[in-house]
Amino acid sequence: MNRLIDITAHTMSIMLYPLFIPTYGMALFCYAFSQHVMPLPLVWTLVAIIGTFVLTCMLPISAIWILIRRGHVQDLEIANAAQRTIPYLYTTMSFGFWCYLMISVLHAPSYIGCVCIGATIAIGLISIINRYWKISAHLTGTGGLFGGLMSYCVGIGALPTWGTICLWSGISLALMYARIRLNAHTPAQVCAGWLLGIFCSFTPYLIYRYVF
Repeated sequence: MNRLIDITAHTMSIMLYPLFIPTYGMALFCYAFSQHVMPLPLVWTLVAIIGTFVLTCMLPISAIWILIRRGHVQDLEIANAAQRTIPYLYTTMSFGFWCYLMISVLHAPSYIGCVCIGATIAIGLISIINRYWKISAHLTGTGGLFGGLMSYCVGIGALPTWGTICLWSGISLALMYARIRLNAHTPAQVCAGWLLGIFCSFTPYLIYRYVF
C-alpha cells in the first residue's frame, strides 16, 4: 500500500510539474473562451498554446538540462534549494518573453495577459524566496492556475461552478500531500506556495480592472 501511495505521489509530481502548468492553463483558457465567449481562430489558439509550451516549458527545461550536464543541478526537480537560483532566473526570463508574445504579439484578452504577468512575478519571487526558504514551486503552479481560473471568471462576468472549485481544490490538496509524502517540502512550504500562486495570478487582473 505504501509503495502504491509513493508511486501515485511521484506520478502527480511529474504530471503537475510546475513548467507544465502554463500550457495546461492556456489550453484550458482557450477552450473555455471559445465555449463561453466567442470561438477563437484556430491559428491563434495553436500559436498561443505552442508558444506557451516552448517559452514556459521547453526553454526552461533545456536550460535545466544543460545545468544538469554541467553538474550545477542534480535533477529536473532541483531538489536542492541552493541550486534553484540560476534555473529560476532563466525561467523568469523565458516567462517574460511569453508575456511579450501573449500581450504584444497575440493581443490576448486582458485576464490572460494579467495571468501571464502574475506567473512571471511568481517565478521571480520564488527565485528570491528559495535563497532563504524552500517554498513549493509545484503548489505555486497549481495555485496559479486556480487563481487564473478566478481571473477568467471575473473577466467574463461569470461565477465558477462548485464542481470546478472542488475539483481543483482536491487536486491541490492531493499534490500538497504528495509533496509532503515525498519529503520534498513541509506543510508550511506547500501552503505558502499555493497561496503565492493564487495571489500572483489573481491580483494583477484585479488591479488592471479596478485601478486602471
